[in-house]
Amino acid sequence: MLIIGNGESRQGIDINSLTTPKVGCNAIYRDYVTEYLVCVDKRMMAESLRAGANTRGTLIYTRPDWYSQFKTLRVRELPSLPYNGTNRWDEPFQWGSGPYAVLLGAMYTKTREVKLLGFDLHSKTKTVNNIYKGTPNYDNADKRAIDPRYWIHQIGMVFNCYPKIQFTIYQEPDWELPKAWNYSNVTVDKISNIV
Repeated sequence: MLIIGNGESRQGIDINSLTTPKVGCNAIYRDYVTEYLVCVDKRMMAESLRAGANTRGTLIYTRPDWYSQFKTLRVRELPSLPYNGTNRWDEPFQWGSGPYAVLLGAMYTKTREVKLLGFDLHSKTKTVNNIYKGTPNYDNADKRAIDPRYWIHQIGMVFNCYPKIQFTIYQEPDWELPKAWNYSNVTVDKISNIV
């Protein structure tokens, strides 16, 4: 199972050449068809349906809060979190599309392998790191970079809750694994090695 974030590190990767089942986030549908699409933002959910993403073989997942508004062909509610937490970042409404996509991958993989692509976390500049920045329903290209602490915690909880699954993060050589992701079932490989 391949989980595709929208970090700029994935620019230039031909997603269509990767034959494993895919979970994408938000506007990836503009460029590629994935088996699963996660849209927790109401505007992105509406956009994906207007574009017919659910009629091209993609199963779209959204928040239970929005589900009744978008209940239609090939739309599902996101699953419950696999743990109970007490902090704000543990509340399901605080989870973004990326962490939920990783959770779906862990739940649906048949091979016990989950690959992550485009989960950059940090920006190399002071501005937002997203290949869709400056497009409809995304931040302007000059907006300040997002603090990744919530993503790091949430994705780390998925790694922790699914210890029998091997997670491989494909990244650029200078990318550093967050300390919170230092689990025996998490490895990092060069982005050029993704197949």
